[in-house]
Amino acid sequence: MKIYGLNKTTLLDYPGHVAATVFTGGCNFRCPFCHNGGLALHPETQQEIAQEEVLAFLKKRKGILTGVCISGGEPTLAPDLKAFIGRVKALGYLVKLDTNGYLPEALKELSGDHMPDYIAMDIKNSPNRYAKTAGIMESAMDTGRIEESIQYIMSCGAAYEFRTTVVRELHGTEEIRAIGEHIRGAAAYYLQGYEETEQVIRPGFHACTKEEMEELARTAAEYVPNTALRGVE
Repeated sequence: MKIYGLNKTTLLDYPGHVAATVFTGGCNFRCPFCHNGGLALHPETQQEIAQEEVLAFLKKRKGILTGVCISGGEPTLAPDLKAFIGRVKALGYLVKLDTNGYLPEALKELSGDHMPDYIAMDIKNSPNRYAKTAGIMESAMDTGRIEESIQYIMSCGAAYEFRTTVVRELHGTEEIRAIGEHIRGAAAYYLQGYEETEQVIRPGFHACTKEEMEELARTAAEYVPNTALRGVE
């Protein structure tokens, strides 16, 4: 698995754990508001970190770190993701996987000793706005794959969360309500505030106000009582 970034210590990426985060490259989506545009679009321009170097670092940090997050890009595109998770778990770490959920077959391969302990899936938008939000052609979008991943994650036995980065131009009450219908009864749902950075694929989007985010959270909580805001001030 090619690794293009390593955050050696984070208190934010893995709830309840001091963790390290590794970043894979490439993505099957082109979300215009993506804040990791370099990793998603041009991973070959990023400096690659040898997998053995990362594993050696994790071995030395045992007892200080308790978790490892695998983010991206889209990690499920990596053909040896399963093997890498197994090696990290063999070191005694808990593993959290970030995913857009478009490859449910890849998620289903992660079973037994290779199963992530925590899965965080991004729900991009309501089904009728999914393609636009994901930055791909409508004809290429199969929202059935998203639904399949949602159902699998909710039943696979791993801890999990769903989350949506809320962008004023793309999300409103109608969209959040439609998402809620699809993840009704989920363990946790987070609405994340948008923040534009230099790495955004297409600049020009805007965040909602705190009051607007709170109203959207109240809507989502009708379907997922454990709904909360992240990155909202």
